[in-house]
Amino acid sequence: MNRVPVVSKKGKPLMPTKPSRARRWVKEGKAVGKWSDLGVYYVQLTEPPSAEEVQPISVGVDPGKSYSGIGVQSTKCTLLQLHLILPFGRVKKRMETRAMLRRSRRGRRINWNVPFKQRNHRRCRFDNRKQCKLPPSIKASRQLELRVVKELAAIFPVAAIGYERVKADIDQTKRKRAKSGKGFSPVMTGQNWAISQMEKIAPVYVRHGWQKDGNGTSQLRTQLGLEKDKINKSIAKPETHAVDGVALACGYFIKYVPFVGSNSHGYTHKGSVDVTASPFKVITRPGAVKRGKEYGFFRRQLHFEVPDKSGARKPKGIHGTVKGFRAADLVKATKSGVSYVGYVGGYSPKAKVFAVYDWQWKRIGLFSPKKMELIRRSNGLCVA
Repeated sequence: MNRVPVVSKKGKPLMPTKPSRARRWVKEGKAVGKWSDLGVYYVQLTEPPSAEEVQPISVGVDPGKSYSGIGVQSTKCTLLQLHLILPFGRVKKRMETRAMLRRSRRGRRINWNVPFKQRNHRRCRFDNRKQCKLPPSIKASRQLELRVVKELAAIFPVAAIGYERVKADIDQTKRKRAKSGKGFSPVMTGQNWAISQMEKIAPVYVRHGWQKDGNGTSQLRTQLGLEKDKINKSIAKPETHAVDGVALACGYFIKYVPFVGSNSHGYTHKGSVDVTASPFKVITRPGAVKRGKEYGFFRRQLHFEVPDKSGARKPKGIHGTVKGFRAADLVKATKSGVSYVGYVGGYSPKAKVFAVYDWQWKRIGLFSPKKMELIRRSNGLCVA
């Protein structure tokens, strides 16, 4: 049961409508079809709507380390399921590379022929340490989830956001510091930061995957009759992570409450919601890391490698606009009469060709700029 999101002339999200009605509105000139950054088709009205009353729609976010699942749910149907491939490993690798290059630059700056006290060492700084620091790898993952939720709230009337909090234990080496109140978990710090940011969009209700009071993610999933594939969670399909996002979104409409009857008492799930088939999309950032090696999309790196004797550095990625294209632009490329749709990942100045990649950042081929057509400028997301 697919539904097309609808926004008013001023950009206010309204209730989704049937695809047939959306097509009729566009044909009659009452609406204009558009695409969001998530690759979701929606219509914007060109006339004032007959009514602006909306029914509650919830968004469920199941955060993870490498993958996250997001579901959009109303009482009558499931509107959208998303599978997020997080940039955790890629950012971690880049931070390690940056530290290595920084140490090598400092080593080259020191004159090893003078006595130790006269060398140009960096001063020791011991008062710049802060607790509850959010590592860049975790922050990048939470920022991607936040970006997706903001895009959803722009086309759906989101009434609440369900977020699963993961209980992360502190390492054994930090147990003593934890008892003294000086230890912290970067995972939980990232979750707290994400919740504080999502509360600016809509009220956030927190669920735990491990809680056994009936409101946990696994128990809600069982109550709804949803199955999760736990064998290989890296597969991009609804049964791996998006199903938990749908269960969390349904938690807004279903409550585990006590009851007292004439002959019995206890707890039961109260409320009703219909889980239906819905569009499924995979969201990731440009670029990829495979077998420890990084491919594709690169930002400008002034100190990527040590320059040669002439002072030149190895070219990497695309710097600025080249031949009218930028890095991670969505383009339509043609070769031998066959058209391909992909993302710009690199440019060869000698051959004067662009490398075009698919959403998994596997190279489709090399194309001449004369046979490339720009579809959309880069928005930092790759959608399947």
